[in-house]
Amino acid sequence: MAEIVSTNDTLGGAPRIEGRRIGVHHIAKRVLDAGESPEQVAADYNLDIADIYRALVYYYDHANEMREIQAKRQSVPDELSVVRGPEDLDTTTQSEPEA
Repeated sequence: MAEIVSTNDTLGGAPRIEGRRIGVHHIAKRVLDAGESPEQVAADYNLDIADIYRALVYYYDHANEMREIQAKRQSVPDELSVVRGPEDLDTTTQSEPEA
C-alpha cells in the first residue's frame, strides 16, 4: 500500500501515489468525474484498491489544494493564447506566403 506524496520534480508537485506518476487528480477525475469504478481504475493502473481509496480520501481532505491544482491545470499561461476558431486569429500580424 503506497502513501500519497508530493515532490517538485514529479507532476509539478501535485500529490500522487508514491512510486508512480499517477496523481490524486487523475484518480478523482476517473472515479468522481467519469463515474468509473474504483476497482476498474485500480486494475487499469495496476494498483491496490486501497491506493485508489487513499487517493480519494486525500482528494476530499485537501479540497482547497485540489481546487488550486485543477485551476492551475486549466489556466493558459500568459505567453500563450487560446484559439477556438478562425475568428480568434489575428490576421493583421500574419504574413502572406510568398509566391
